Amino acid sequence: MSDTTAEATGETLAEGTVASQGRRDIRRRLSAAVHRHKAVSREGLTERLFTWLFTGLVYPQIWEDPEVDIAAMDLNPGMSTDTRIVTIASGGCNAMSYLTAAPVRVTALDLNPTHVALVKLKLAGAAYLPSYDHFFRFFARGAAKENIADYERFLRPQLDETSRSYWDKRPMGFRRRISLFSRGFYRHGLLGYFIGVAHLAARAYGVRLADLLEAPTLDSQRRFFDEKLAPLFDRKFISWLTAKPSTLYGLGIPPAQYEALSGGREMRLVLRERLERLACGFPLSENYFAWQAFARAYAPGENPAVPPYLKRENFAALQARARGMQVLNASFTDYLRDSEDASLDRFVLLDAQDWMTDAQLNDLWSQITRTARPGARVIFRTAAEPTLLPGRVDEEILARWDYRAEESLAFTARDRSSIYGGFHLYMLKE
Repeated sequence: MSDTTAEATGETLAEGTVASQGRRDIRRRLSAAVHRHKAVSREGLTERLFTWLFTGLVYPQIWEDPEVDIAAMDLNPGMSTDTRIVTIASGGCNAMSYLTAAPVRVTALDLNPTHVALVKLKLAGAAYLPSYDHFFRFFARGAAKENIADYERFLRPQLDETSRSYWDKRPMGFRRRISLFSRGFYRHGLLGYFIGVAHLAARAYGVRLADLLEAPTLDSQRRFFDEKLAPLFDRKFISWLTAKPSTLYGLGIPPAQYEALSGGREMRLVLRERLERLACGFPLSENYFAWQAFARAYAPGENPAVPPYLKRENFAALQARARGMQVLNASFTDYLRDSEDASLDRFVLLDAQDWMTDAQLNDLWSQITRTARPGARVIFRTAAEPTLLPGRVDEEILARWDYRAEESLAFTARDRSSIYGGFHLYMLKE
């Protein structure tokens, strides 16, 4: 996928040069984050395949629980309006949900320009769509022809040129990208397609995944898992398929994170455990992650479980604060490098550190420590259960931070997405 700045052009030679430079810049930054082996090696080829896939829409919905983030960061309505959060953007669900919890200043960063365009579209929707019902239909349902008319009337004129060009673009001459919001947005993107393939694979063995959503109690959810889902992981084809790192690219898991996720075990066993938690760990009425996995959509009805930014009661706060959120196509570490000392309060790394080398981790944490204000907090998730920092980040840097082990375990247990092994909270020592 080409750089979105370049997609706003495309006719002249000079404009083509801009496009080439944009694509090279994206590849360079993603390569620095993912590539660890020579291109001619088997490992290097898989890393480059992941990089190519990761330049498009990966996450129509982010898979980290924003309510856990909000609690861990202690976000509340009484916080100072000068409180600054820096987060990886991904699909934007969490970054925008932070705005509903506190009057904070959020900067969302992402190496993937598609995610940047998505978050900017969501922010425009919060600020300029005429009502909550319009906003909910557009971003929670994402499957109505009226959304395209709303885009043309309310959103398109408010977008910056790069974002507008992205959504207006017709890849390979077909439908405009914005048409995804009239065709079932959450069924698309790398994650959406991965979930769709999982549904097809289950049907091949006689299991309809959506049937889980008819379970009225946690006990019946458990029975469905034990009787229908767990046996799938004993199938030879499923075992063979999940043993391939490329199979999990649809979850946004690069080769290095695949190794951390497996922890030396068979991947089918790890995935079965994570799916068991998703299917049985929380009531379906509370877990929109389960609905996305098993229905490829949010639950029907007037008041379904959705991320905080999509809730009716939070819309007024979101509207009031959306224009103040900053979204950048940038590296987290590079952004911090350009920030002032002691200028930031909260750092949200999602699972990005699973991708990093020791040198990259030390560079990142030296910048976090330099830019952290007193009382700063860092939150992140890992594919494996333990925190990955001890023994990899310089002891002098880590000595400045207090790892809240018991709280981290409690937050891990509360995370409804169930895909990660650990949630971790670090606080700057006084």
